[in-house]
Amino acid sequence: MDSPSAIAALGALAQEHRLTLFRLLVRAGPEGMAAGAIADALGVPNSSLSFHLAQLHRAGLVRQERRHRSLLYSADYDAMNRLVAYLMENCCGGQACAPETACTATEDTRRKKA
Repeated sequence: MDSPSAIAALGALAQEHRLTLFRLLVRAGPEGMAAGAIADALGVPNSSLSFHLAQLHRAGLVRQERRHRSLLYSADYDAMNRLVAYLMENCCGGQACAPETACTATEDTRRKKA
């Protein structure tokens, strides 16, 4: 991944609704979700949803597939992994990270489920 692509991806995610939308698609898995189901899950109007999906699609983070009369959207896991790899490529000065510096979820970073 190059710097302009990383900036585009981070810029697309730097908005509350788009970040929530992307995380929803990550949870949905590779089969994705129909636009209507996404709108229902997020409680956003279709016009707003279309705008946010287009931003994520242009940034290369979301795939769009037509199945019959529906548009299905899914997170592009390869793009997400390239972005994370780009952000982490110089971690620990290019050396293998010590276990205590490796990226792991901590209690502070995990979301509590109601």
